[in-house]
Amino acid sequence: MKSPPSCMNGQVGELARIGSQSGIPVGILGGMADTSVKIDDITRDRLKALADAAGVSMKDYLARVAVEKEHEQLLDTATAAFRRAISAPGVLDRFDADFGGLPPAAAHDTPRAA
Repeated sequence: MKSPPSCMNGQVGELARIGSQSGIPVGILGGMADTSVKIDDITRDRLKALADAAGVSMKDYLARVAVEKEHEQLLDTATAAFRRAISAPGVLDRFDADFGGLPPAAAHDTPRAA
């Protein structure tokens, strides 16, 4: 029998132990959930094209999207907390007193976009 990859050392034995106790056969994918999601053909094709462009499987692409969305939510939460903190009376005045306020605006020789 072929040995499991080194990254799985210990995990395969644990999965086999759990599987043998439950009576369910356990393979290398035994600890993973398999979920189907019904989406329309256009959305499936768009996701597949995005995954292909990124050079990853659709499964890996969707995992990346999930992580990105979690990060967006965390950033939104942090942004809201920051806005609440700086909107408290006196906070900006105290910041300016402690750190000298904003630097003077620099003159630009180039036109700026509207």
